[in-house]
Amino acid sequence: MGKLLFALLKTGRPRQWLKNVAVVTTILFTGQLFNEKAFTATVWAFVAFCLFSSSSYFINDILDIPKDKKHPFKKFRPIASGRLPIPLAWGTAILLLGIGLFISATLGKSFFILAVVFMLLQYSYSFFLKHKSIIDILAITAAYFLRVYAGEMATGYHISIWLALAALSLALFLAIGKRRAELTLIQGYQGVLPKDTRETLLGYSEKLLDAFTAMFSTSTFITYAFYTFLEKPLNRGFFFHGYNEFAGELPDRKWMMATIPFVLFGIMRYMQLIYEGKGESPEKILTSDPPLLLTVILWGVSVFLIVYGIGG
Repeated sequence: MGKLLFALLKTGRPRQWLKNVAVVTTILFTGQLFNEKAFTATVWAFVAFCLFSSSSYFINDILDIPKDKKHPFKKFRPIASGRLPIPLAWGTAILLLGIGLFISATLGKSFFILAVVFMLLQYSYSFFLKHKSIIDILAITAAYFLRVYAGEMATGYHISIWLALAALSLALFLAIGKRRAELTLIQGYQGVLPKDTRETLLGYSEKLLDAFTAMFSTSTFITYAFYTFLEKPLNRGFFFHGYNEFAGELPDRKWMMATIPFVLFGIMRYMQLIYEGKGESPEKILTSDPPLLLTVILWGVSVFLIVYGIGG
């Protein structure tokens, strides 16, 4: 029984729930982190998306059994290795979906509609979108981006358009980096062909993915920099009595510029890991690479102190 429960948990991929932290973007950057109603709604939104994510992973692994058996790592997954019965996997996927939709319905009509769109996208990806080059990257990107806007739908607060563009660029960067790392990883194993593990890898050359990676790493940096330059301060810090009193004559939100170096290093470090074949799973990199993890933590702390401490 214990082995079966472990197989269920492993297939649900709790580590990948880190992606769903994106729903916190709205309350973090709009200064509503300590708004009890907004915070509670965001937590439930996070829980719903974790259930949706795990549901889609069960379906994905069921459909990918033939491919996963040929993969150097994925062949050890519970469903591909036969440790988790397929009927139980189907039942768990449906149960998680049902609970997630129930939670979504309690968060309002807009959130529920977005949740349905998210799940349709996830299932469509598992069934056929992941077999189409370019389309597969756009589908992964859309899933990341919907998580960000789920925070808006759950709370009613809105993020800056420049921050939204930065999130979109980052989503594209991560999705493309995932494919680039997969290609590097597969090429490192003799007797394992890209088509045996993921058909879309045949549609990508190293030069094409390198160009895409460079393009969207640049756009991530630029759009985030524009956000720090152009977004107006919130004027509600708890360390100082308002941004203007502390900052004097400095232009709007110049304090947020202090977070740019963390973003720049994070992008560069992630690209380094991609070309070492370690970017196949972004959330795994984040939790296993100390320099990148430390950078993300420092960025998060600096954003918190600026938005909530200075009121920037």
